[in-house]
Amino acid sequence: MQFWRKLPAAIIFYTCIPWRTQGNLDFRGIALYAPLIGLAIGLAIAVFDFGLGWLKPSSDFIYLRSLLTILLGLLITGGLHLDGAMDTADGLAVTDPERRLEVMADSNTGAFGAIAGIVILLLKVMALAAISDQRVWILAAVWAWSRWGQLRAIMAYPYLKAMGKGKFHQEDLHYWQVWLVAVLLIVGDLAIGYFAHAISFAFGVSAIAFTITWALGAWFNRQLGGQTGDTYGAIVEWTEALSLCAIAYLI
Repeated sequence: MQFWRKLPAAIIFYTCIPWRTQGNLDFRGIALYAPLIGLAIGLAIAVFDFGLGWLKPSSDFIYLRSLLTILLGLLITGGLHLDGAMDTADGLAVTDPERRLEVMADSNTGAFGAIAGIVILLLKVMALAAISDQRVWILAAVWAWSRWGQLRAIMAYPYLKAMGKGKFHQEDLHYWQVWLVAVLLIVGDLAIGYFAHAISFAFGVSAIAFTITWALGAWFNRQLGGQTGDTYGAIVEWTEALSLCAIAYLI
């Protein structure tokens, strides 16, 4: 029963998908469902990517195909996480630690934020274009793992604002749930790897995404002394970008 109350709230919060609901929505603890939302988004853009590849199986089309795939993911989320990554970049560019949260709260995007947004999108597109095999699997796995990194950061680090759009995420969550989701993601990757006769690749994808998303959460915490809704978004975006780059380099 709780699942069907919180899942619509998670879909409404994390995506731009129109969703009709009846009654009040419960947004507390919806971060637990973020990896599931990420998996669904990853599968959606992966199917779109596969369709484009089927319609025009040409290496000359790979960059445009990858760009359209990444842009679809951005459209589905409404740029929610990218906006957080850009605000975080603006905040970290300030040399005075006392002013960082104030700058991050400013709705105006600065030069560093714009640069961060462009770099993230370029890295995603170029890395995805360099991946020729297992694109469906990779997109689904990376998009799910990036949201797990957000979930872990919510539970592992203090929230820096007394009030904010990310504060309620810490409510109604437990550590065992965070690690259960991680185990399910690993088992899912290994199961696919087993049937695809690519266990080592499955382990590699999980290890790359897990390590990057963990390191990003720890790094933002070290720089700011905690987390905000913006850093949660930054963890998602940079995990996707850097994981795709690492996978493209290794395969």
